[in-house]
Amino acid sequence: MRKFAVKSTALLVAAGLGFGAASAWSAESLQDVMKRRNLSQQDLLAAAKTYVPTGKRDEFVVFSSGGQSGQIIVYGIPSMRILKYLAVFTPEPWQGYGYDENSKAVLNQGKIDGREITWGDTHHPAISETQGKYDGQFLFINDKANPRLAVIDLRDFETKQIVVNPIFKSEHGGAFVTPNTEYVIEGAQYPTPLENKKFYPLEEMNEKYRGGVTYWKFDRKEGRIDPKQSFSLELPPYSQDLSDAGKGPSDGWSFTNSFCSERYVGGIEKGRPPYEAGCSAKDTDYLHVINWKKAAELVAAGKAKTINGHKVLPIDVSVKEGVLFLVPEPKSPHGVDVTPDGKFIIVSGKLDTHTSVYSFDKIQAAIKAGKFESKDPYGVPVIGMTDALDKQVQLGLGPLHTQYDSKPCLAYTSLYVDSQVAKWNYCEGKVVDKISVHYNIGHLMAMEGDSADPKGRYLVALNKLAIDRFVPVGPLHPQNHQLIDISNDKMQLLYDMPLPLGEPHYAVSIAAEKLKPGVRYKVGTDSRTDKPHPGAVRAGEEHTDKKGNKITVYGTLIRSHITPETIEADVGDEVTIHLTNLERAQDETHGFTVSTYNVHGSIEPGKTITVKFKADKEGVYPYYCTEFCSALHLEMMGYLLVKPKGWKPTKTEMAKAGYTEADYKTTLKKVVDTQAVIDSVVGYITSVNFKDFPDVVAMVEDATDQLNKIKGAKEKHEAAAAKKDWEQANLWAEQVWQYQVKAADLGLRAKTYLEQNGAKKVK
Repeated sequence: MRKFAVKSTALLVAAGLGFGAASAWSAESLQDVMKRRNLSQQDLLAAAKTYVPTGKRDEFVVFSSGGQSGQIIVYGIPSMRILKYLAVFTPEPWQGYGYDENSKAVLNQGKIDGREITWGDTHHPAISETQGKYDGQFLFINDKANPRLAVIDLRDFETKQIVVNPIFKSEHGGAFVTPNTEYVIEGAQYPTPLENKKFYPLEEMNEKYRGGVTYWKFDRKEGRIDPKQSFSLELPPYSQDLSDAGKGPSDGWSFTNSFCSERYVGGIEKGRPPYEAGCSAKDTDYLHVINWKKAAELVAAGKAKTINGHKVLPIDVSVKEGVLFLVPEPKSPHGVDVTPDGKFIIVSGKLDTHTSVYSFDKIQAAIKAGKFESKDPYGVPVIGMTDALDKQVQLGLGPLHTQYDSKPCLAYTSLYVDSQVAKWNYCEGKVVDKISVHYNIGHLMAMEGDSADPKGRYLVALNKLAIDRFVPVGPLHPQNHQLIDISNDKMQLLYDMPLPLGEPHYAVSIAAEKLKPGVRYKVGTDSRTDKPHPGAVRAGEEHTDKKGNKITVYGTLIRSHITPETIEADVGDEVTIHLTNLERAQDETHGFTVSTYNVHGSIEPGKTITVKFKADKEGVYPYYCTEFCSALHLEMMGYLLVKPKGWKPTKTEMAKAGYTEADYKTTLKKVVDTQAVIDSVVGYITSVNFKDFPDVVAMVEDATDQLNKIKGAKEKHEAAAAKKDWEQANLWAEQVWQYQVKAADLGLRAKTYLEQNGAKKVK
């Protein structure tokens, strides 16, 4: 008894229910925690600014490139909690991306020259815009290593399309959207011959190599890029880099910077200076100024040539028609960022301490007056830097990328060499604050900070080095995203966040309230095409067809059951399994895999997926649900039986467990008791305004569907009992209870939801 009393007392103390602060076992006070962890008041303030209490949600959602993972990382602000990885260019096992036939079809769109590419290097995500403001409908991302662009639908956060650039061999300047998402801009990186599989030696760089920028036409209604309506501009063989689209007064124009305008070809192994020496010899590189609306009109008028089946506007046509101009910019620039009002273009050169503010009005005045200081070697007019500049502001060492505040004229620029963020006023041309970050910041991101309507409040520094910031995990360190409070005059560093997946390059953020993702699909949907899946079936329609050596299974998933429970095949058969998740409750995802066959599907409520494989080895292979979906998740399984050729059965009866009449009566008692719980829950739900809560309505529909199945199982267990077949009677009665458990689970969740969200009594 004494041991029990001591244990009970300890539990009470742990629960905070007994004994005052004087007790040796009392909970720590805030001051105790501060002292033990050596925390300051400033630390507590930073923690309070980032803390999101349980059950609450973040204000903003961030989409960060995943670098060499080929994916996108999604996290919340201010909590900095990772929410999801979006599978884009590379297989991702949890979501079955690349392991079911539906997602394989998307990945196969990214093949180049018929070759499967299972890695990518994502760099610059972009959110779709309406009138220059983020609308939260679509997300785009580029692959630098393999020139591709992907479309992610933010209604379900899934990749719907991958397009391969037909003329580039690498690209860095994507993705950037025009103000109404008419086009997604993708700039080349390293110049190459534009024709496929054409070889020219580097000595012919000037004549045979070219750069370019592609304008991918986006069909918002279809949610897809239309390659046939897309086009590119042929550009000189400079290394094009990042882009941005004009807005407001500069709408219809886009801006792409460049480096290595020296067109140097390296060759250190031949005794020549390396690329970094030859590509930074000049004091300036070129900003490309492009009238994309006029370019689109010229392409529509037949002025483009066709390369690799793709429309390309030649340099000479762009020059003749007044589409393409150049402006000198500080050498080795990275960011090119149009101000929210569209009046200025800010460019930073990594090898200059200044950031340059170009005036769109001045650029247009020079073009209108025909005032050019020269032409480049390809005949492109060059506007004098002084004729285009509004001002230059000295910010620090290694300026890279600029984002904007909600307050007029305030901008933030990353300083790579200084490991700092500079806050400055581009109207007055002065620095107003600086903050050190850890370490070597690349891009940075303010909330909706490159849109026409920045939100301010927070900024994230995307730092390339972490060094001493986190617990050591070997020579390969995570990157460090640091959250900074920019709501006051002085910036405050709030949080260090390790990014453990690839090397994130750039990120975009959006107010969480703008995102309206669905929580379920219409039953039978192929989520990759957004169309009905031809293999979908409803409950009771499940069947298996065999024609020759081809087996096609039409199955369903619902807690805690896979139908069919057995799939029989002969060695060498091709097996195709269509599976539909019949759940309507939110977050009731099921997974599916077959042992050793390297297939996997993530099947969210309403979705239908297909897995396909050749049953090339005889044996017994369990399949099961891979998502822990219910109390009887482990029982949600079945067997693939691959029989040797010519096999014939020797036993005709299944093994029995030896159930008795007493077992049957015990199960019936359990059914009655469970029904009482269900009746109580139903009584509560129907007594309040549950129909005003769509999530609850879906749960009630799911629960009702489960309860409706009881009738058939009840008839079977009563018929078996009448024959004194206690084995079948008990098993079918047990199945009644399974339907009840699933219904009760849904009902209790619905009841809790209603209680927590202020459901009102129905009068």
